[in-house]
Amino acid sequence: MAILIDGKKISSDIINEMKAECEKLGVKPGLVVIMVGDDPASTVYVRNKEKACDQAGFYHKTHKLPATATEEEVLLLLKDVEQGCNVHGVIVQLPLPKHINEERIINAIPIDKDVDCFHPFNVGKLLTKKKGDAPLLCAPCTPAGVMELLDRYDVDIAGKHAVIIGRSNIVGKPLSLMLLNRDATVTICHSRTEDLGSVIRTADIVVAAVGVPKLIRADMIKDGAVVIDVGVNRMPDGKLCGDVDFDKIREKAVAITPVPGGVGPMTIAMLLRNTLSLAKRKNSCE
Repeated sequence: MAILIDGKKISSDIINEMKAECEKLGVKPGLVVIMVGDDPASTVYVRNKEKACDQAGFYHKTHKLPATATEEEVLLLLKDVEQGCNVHGVIVQLPLPKHINEERIINAIPIDKDVDCFHPFNVGKLLTKKKGDAPLLCAPCTPAGVMELLDRYDVDIAGKHAVIIGRSNIVGKPLSLMLLNRDATVTICHSRTEDLGSVIRTADIVVAAVGVPKLIRADMIKDGAVVIDVGVNRMPDGKLCGDVDFDKIREKAVAITPVPGGVGPMTIAMLLRNTLSLAKRKNSCE
């Protein structure tokens, strides 16, 4: 029976650690979220961000615009937010309504307040980072959460074969770079990968991030693998499940994340950690 990787507990520990650090340093990090429309998943995620900020003692503010808001209105709000002296991190919650150019909005996020690490400049910094370089002030939140879970559960990364299922700009691609910088051998699989199971069976570390319920079966996992499930899928009965067949794979894996309670809470914890890093940098410059 696999060890359960408890992201909920680890994220709570990290938030409490940050609260103590803020009190010691006398720093109050500030996070602003811009949300356009009322996407149900985004609404839940933003609410959880607000709760985490309250727990950590951060300043936070959410600007909610109607789904009919124009691209120019979003850009104007971004410019106004950038000028706030108590704002260290800015997020534009995705997805955006289809009439808004997502790329243009992301490119308008201030580079030094980009706590999601979505701006092309910050993505480029991740791409060119070499082993031994100083840690990035802001790493992509979900991949950073995955790495934190691996570290806190003492999972060996160097020399291991990590297979990532999913090639998104938010998870798959940046996570592959972060694992490479820790000396893993990385394979990225996707919808065009032939004989997916044969590839996954070679993995010491499996990361599923495609958004397809129970796509990864137990017969695809080798004994003793570490399985990280990033997927969150709403089933017809209203329950959540991940991209892996949790109950059966838990019998073969050495460690596995649950859904919910695995990677999800870590994404928010890493978001706050990035905000704290930016606040500390600003405070040291003043």
